[in-house]
Amino acid sequence: MIPPHIARRENTKAAKYFTFVSEWDWHSVCNVLQSFLIQCALSPANIEKERCQVEVMKLNFHSLELGIHTKVNIILPTDRNPQFVKRERELFQVLWLLHGGSDDCNDYIQNTNVVRYALENKIAVILPEDNNAFYTDGYIQNGGKYFSYLTDELVRMCRSILPLSNKREDNFIAGHSMGSGGAMKCAMLRPDLYSAALIMSGSGMRMHRPEDQWVAGFLEKVVNDEDISDYPAVEDPKRDVQMAIPFYNILRDPGKKAALPKFYFTCGGDDFLIDDVHKAFRFYDKMGLDYFYEEVPGYQHEWDFWDLSLRKALKDWLPLRHAAIKTTEVE
Repeated sequence: MIPPHIARRENTKAAKYFTFVSEWDWHSVCNVLQSFLIQCALSPANIEKERCQVEVMKLNFHSLELGIHTKVNIILPTDRNPQFVKRERELFQVLWLLHGGSDDCNDYIQNTNVVRYALENKIAVILPEDNNAFYTDGYIQNGGKYFSYLTDELVRMCRSILPLSNKREDNFIAGHSMGSGGAMKCAMLRPDLYSAALIMSGSGMRMHRPEDQWVAGFLEKVVNDEDISDYPAVEDPKRDVQMAIPFYNILRDPGKKAALPKFYFTCGGDDFLIDDVHKAFRFYDKMGLDYFYEEVPGYQHEWDFWDLSLRKALKDWLPLRHAAIKTTEVE
């Protein structure tokens, strides 16, 4: 959980600098960000034992894709060095981290050690808010385009104001539960953005609700080489959450399959979704998806497991540099 003294500063100084109420003026935003970083980094009041309190920032801005004001949490590694703002020629790898159902952009910060993991591994972490839209365009009636926001608008905005690498090999996406479906969808439909995806406590396809039961039947037919002509593709936001048919169409195309990121799946052995995960893997094996899977006995659908998974992924699984990137390396 984030230390209280950091949370208090977020709610005062960060809130003052990062509330945008109109369409973006990138020049102004960059000036505001620079001012904020310099104040946080160089003010003696913000330095305790060389800890720079710029580690976590909150943005509140108007999204054109969503049509509402939305929040984003940003964890930016600083090496705990108050002079880091002088190193203008460094960029960071990025983890786009998606929360689960009924959660928000604060939950990972409150329930895991993601701030410490980001600093230890020298990676920026972007935590957007989804409002139970399943990271899908039009899922909520009269709602926003959450998939387009996540894979286009948010990416452009963050790269415009933050020292983030825009190279595919430096960008990764992750999520748990509902967020695992969002991460899987983003990685499958926008493989140009990410080199790896971490899927925690989920299969990437929703099939545990009554209205999703056809997904398991579809996967079984594919695995058994049965006729699937009675499963036509339907342009429906509710169906887009299930994603079985789009994934099937991508995986049966050799060119599209070869362009996909590497997938890292992990699930607790006592998770209520474990049967769905096993069903999905029979399908992924049949379709030749490249993935790594770890099942950990004794864990349920819980934060202790997601914290453990994040630590493993950032330390061992994902292809991290564990260092800032000199801009000469990405030019």
